[in-house]
Amino acid sequence: MVFMTSNGAHTPDAAALEHLAHKAVRQLPTVFREHLGDVVFRVQDFPDNEMLQAVGATSPWALLGLYHGRSLDRRSIWSTGDMPSIISLFRRPLLAECHRLGVPLKEMVTHVIVHEIGHHFGLSDADMSSIEKEP
Repeated sequence: MVFMTSNGAHTPDAAALEHLAHKAVRQLPTVFREHLGDVVFRVQDFPDNEMLQAVGATSPWALLGLYHGRSLDRRSIWSTGDMPSIISLFRRPLLAECHRLGVPLKEMVTHVIVHEIGHHFGLSDADMSSIEKEP
């Protein structure tokens, strides 16, 4: 799950981040996990240009994760043929942000996963920011 860098430090690879993402999901209450059956989790080093444009970001370092899909509040029994929803984690920006903030990778991945799952449930960034500020 990790590889050795030239200076002897261990840098988590995509499989390690995917493992942390699935672990974060397993820790969610069952009532939330029940609605994640079709969500695919994917890890890549950086977001592509289309992903950056979708959120109005200009730097690939600015995006830690992204939800792609139709949120549960926008689904209908009449909707067919939708691709599965995808939650992408961006490995290099996540590692850089952990280093910058001095936060453990597990904590950062959990935070990003919960945030992106919030989008799956139809919450906006403003909604989640408000929830995070509650005591």
